[in-house]
Amino acid sequence: MGNYYQNKKILITGGLGFIGSNLAIRLVSLGAKVDIVDALIPTYGGNLFNIEPVKDLVKWVKGDIRDKKLVDGLVEDKEIIFNLAGTLSHIDSMSSPMTDLEINCRAQLSILESVRKLNPKVKIIFAGTRNQYGKAKYLPVTEDHPQEPTDINGINNIAAEKYHLMYTKVYGIKTVSLRMTNTFGPRHQMKHEKQGVLNWFIRQILDGEEVKLFGDGKQIRDINYIDDVVDALLLVAKSEKGWGQAYNLGGTPISLLDFVKKTIKIVGSGSFKIVPYPKQRKAIEVGDYIASWKKIKKTYGWKPKTSLDVGIKKTVEYYKKYRKHYW
Repeated sequence: MGNYYQNKKILITGGLGFIGSNLAIRLVSLGAKVDIVDALIPTYGGNLFNIEPVKDLVKWVKGDIRDKKLVDGLVEDKEIIFNLAGTLSHIDSMSSPMTDLEINCRAQLSILESVRKLNPKVKIIFAGTRNQYGKAKYLPVTEDHPQEPTDINGINNIAAEKYHLMYTKVYGIKTVSLRMTNTFGPRHQMKHEKQGVLNWFIRQILDGEEVKLFGDGKQIRDINYIDDVVDALLLVAKSEKGWGQAYNLGGTPISLLDFVKKTIKIVGSGSFKIVPYPKQRKAIEVGDYIASWKKIKKTYGWKPKTSLDVGIKKTVEYYKKYRKHYW
């Protein structure tokens, strides 16, 4: 993989976020020339410290993907765009739906238009999400499972993904959507639980707070460690096939209760209790979710590799060391 990315010109939207920053660090180690655009909107998860190891080796542009002029300048000379910018919060999308629409639909369409006019040869890897499916009608969830999201964010993600794939069908622009599942690991924001409950549990356990699990805690989630997600992004972007398609990422299925118990064991302390669902959460709870990743394995040879124990250990070590940059 090393030689493919040597000197490749790459843009990562949302590159100061959790997935974008881990990807940027890996790309720099492979010799790529990386530009990052990130607006650092408070609470969205972007953090300058995330790119600390490579801060002199990447170019960060502070800007919003809704700014057309800015995006035009950034996409012009790129060979690959990892399009990871967007909002992820179910709760935020319900309380400010128009912002979610602006960032997750309008801005995405705007990027695609810039690409179509200025750089139609570029490859675009888009970050989709399991939220597009809503409640699972069968498990494991395949890519053709009905998409009935339980929140505005999921609907806007479907639209954004469909824009990308349509630009492949109509204009021949190379796009792929990777529908990501619950991802955890270093560089995830730790200030609130709106973007992923796993890292929030880890924070609570490290802080010695009692973790509150809703319902019975037995909801199953499909979990990916960040390194495996970065592997998927890199594998797909260097490939020459599979364009205009969406692929599930998927990992280790585990109940939230077992994830918490495992983390407590690794940290060496911690406690939890089972509490009833708050009303607001019950309405958008999706129940068990397990993705089928057969399709991406067949097309690109990807499969998740990192065990939960290894992933949790690495995550805990990272936050113990750099707590002050995240708490």
